[in-house]
Amino acid sequence: MGNRLSKIYTRTGDDGSTGLGDGSRTGKDSARVNAYGTVDEANSAIGVLLAVNLPEDVRALLTTVQHQMFDLGGELCIPGHAAIQAEDIDALERHLDRYNDDLPPLKDFILPAGGEGASRCHLARTIVRRAERETVALARVETVRGEAVRYLNRLSDLLFVLARVLARADGHGEVLWNHERRRG
Repeated sequence: MGNRLSKIYTRTGDDGSTGLGDGSRTGKDSARVNAYGTVDEANSAIGVLLAVNLPEDVRALLTTVQHQMFDLGGELCIPGHAAIQAEDIDALERHLDRYNDDLPPLKDFILPAGGEGASRCHLARTIVRRAERETVALARVETVRGEAVRYLNRLSDLLFVLARVLARADGHGEVLWNHERRRG
């Protein structure tokens, strides 16, 4: 197990740098810090989602996802480290297919709404999408394993489907985008 933090502040970052998992230092505004920082933010948004009443199967899945997101943050914080595996992505796809099978096909865009759980899920989804963009930006300048990007891509899709599931489960239903509201 790694070092335990007994003192939260170290003052080593006062110069605008931060330590990576391999002991090297980089700017707090680096592409790597942006990527793993946004993964952390997405994980926190999933935690906010977990703070509401959810179906137990969704809660268990999201708890597993939180652990994997922590692993992914570690992978991005330690250059050359591998934590997310193809099996993790395959599992997301299986969950995605299972939850999506019970939903009617979308004929219109939906708004990020549909009750508290669905809305929190949509917020987590958009933060995961940003984490994906930040990870792609990092991959343009440093080596990033493709599994990291694929995991985030599938996770955002899963969160979209779960938001639809939660909107229906809460009885709020999905809020369709009214593209004709300005006509007439």
